[in-house]
Amino acid sequence: MRVAMLSSISWRTPPRAYGPWELVTSLLTEALVERGVDVTLFATLDSITGGKLDGVAARGYSEDDSLNAKVWEALHIAHLFERASNFDLIHNQADYLPLVFSRMVDTPIVTTIHGFSSPSILPVFQRYNGRSAYVAISDADRHPSLNYAATIHHGIPIDDFPFDPVGSEDLLFFGRFHPDKGAAEAVLAARAVGRKLVMAGLVQDADYFASKVAPFIDDRTIEYRGVLGGADRTRALGQAHALLHLIGFEEPFGLSVIEAMACGTPVIAYAKGSMPELIVDGVTGFLVDSFEEAVAAVDRVGEIDRAACRDHVANLFTVDRMADRYLELYRQLLGG
Repeated sequence: MRVAMLSSISWRTPPRAYGPWELVTSLLTEALVERGVDVTLFATLDSITGGKLDGVAARGYSEDDSLNAKVWEALHIAHLFERASNFDLIHNQADYLPLVFSRMVDTPIVTTIHGFSSPSILPVFQRYNGRSAYVAISDADRHPSLNYAATIHHGIPIDDFPFDPVGSEDLLFFGRFHPDKGAAEAVLAARAVGRKLVMAGLVQDADYFASKVAPFIDDRTIEYRGVLGGADRTRALGQAHALLHLIGFEEPFGLSVIEAMACGTPVIAYAKGSMPELIVDGVTGFLVDSFEEAVAAVDRVGEIDRAACRDHVANLFTVDRMADRYLELYRQLLGG
């Protein structure tokens, strides 16, 4: 089986730190290669893979301000589709734009929809509905106007996330600094319960960060550690008392949620979007409907068995499980 894996080129695949789409694409690519699949990864040319690497962009446009994102996305996608006949299947992990090329080739296409950045992009998915096999990353993120071949949750390499059976007294916010992700709510919750809050992530909305978060950073009660990767990332996830995930939108998935639980850290989250699919209320954390419930849940974290959090991820959210499900879908589409 010859698979063309089309990654986003916002960041390197895998990303050095932030880059959730590129991370998932890399994890799946390497797992498929380990299973003997002939995978060509179309990504930035500084990407790393055990498969074959192809592409046109030297680096990610989010890592080099001199690159025009639209120009390099167009060149990147066209580069693959001009070679479509060389592959048995194309797996599109790069959003809606590749779909406009889909009727120009005969190669079967799988498209993982990593959420909808805006309702304005739906017409593209609707127009090519049926030409590509759509995969939702959660049942919550399925749009009623689209047909889906499967829901396949993301998976992580659980052995890369050391289990911390104890944690600490500190709370954690881990994610983009944007109103959707609830950083300001995490700050207020930590202050309400009198616990230190460690914060990590990419500042996506500078004005929001400057007005809602930065005034509280004192490195004593509120600490900001920037964008974390590698051992710093897993250490922060594992050493927390709980992850505060007080999101303000219907989140299609939440990698930091399953990463935290893999390390043994319970998650307190608003019951929005995919959160009820990821968190077992009262077992791996708490699903809440209000800020007051979130604050009250912090005092209940001691009820959670940290080993149960890790077991939950080991059973449902591993790379192996994700790769096996995608490989099953590929075989169905290719008739065996």
